[in-house]
Amino acid sequence: MIALKLATIRTVQGHALAREAGDELLVYPFSSVSAWLEAGSPELVEGEEVSRVSPQDADFAPVVPAPGKIICVGLNYREHILEMGRDLPQRPTLFAKYADALIGANDDIVLPPNSDAVDWEAELAIVIGRTVSRASSESAAEAIAGFTVANDISARDFQRFTPQWLQGKTFDDTTPLGPYLITADEVGVNPDLLLECLVDNETKQSSQTADLVFGPTELVRYISEITTLRAGDIILTGTPGGVGDGRSPKEFLGEGSVVTTSIAGIGTCRNTCATR
Repeated sequence: MIALKLATIRTVQGHALAREAGDELLVYPFSSVSAWLEAGSPELVEGEEVSRVSPQDADFAPVVPAPGKIICVGLNYREHILEMGRDLPQRPTLFAKYADALIGANDDIVLPPNSDAVDWEAELAIVIGRTVSRASSESAAEAIAGFTVANDISARDFQRFTPQWLQGKTFDDTTPLGPYLITADEVGVNPDLLLECLVDNETKQSSQTADLVFGPTELVRYISEITTLRAGDIILTGTPGGVGDGRSPKEFLGEGSVVTTSIAGIGTCRNTCATR
């Protein structure tokens, strides 16, 4: 596969696959990035697109609108683990998120009702490109289609109601995913990229993805021991230090807060917090 920068955008006809080409997005007859992956990632030839749109005018959906699985990794940046007063894990800490949590790169984050502790967590997300089960390190690497930007917006109070984290992690319309998938041919399968999160234009998180305790290839290998991964599945790889819950005093998001999540070479999500 050649290096590509892909998006899922909303059009009047529904969702569509778009490929960045210079200062335009070329729109192809696939319903999403995941539909293209499920079709075997066929070549996208310039001149065979059905339309073109400016990135400034595009309405970005979650880069994978309805993944079969969203698996998240907690406590996976060395700096963040130390910030939270924990020891380095021997194995990845896993939990799940549901597709209803996902939003596009510029959509509003809907603040969870009855939570006073909504936090930011900038993350590198892996997009799976092919079915893989009980993978070797080599087949795990081959299963990675590429990477995108995510923010695992977390309701810390709900998260701590029980020893399990799920209820604080998967509120509807809280998790930006996008705007682009960068294929692994562009950045490698274990990239070292600058990841940042700003809240109201103030930098809160800034780290290199090389600080991950368990890198993308190891995560795919380990998770595929437990469950089969398929094209379009998403793995959120964890967040670095700088979250609001780790600050003194603690800081959390409120109505009107603007969360900007960026990964160098991939793209930026800019989301305003709103109530509903």
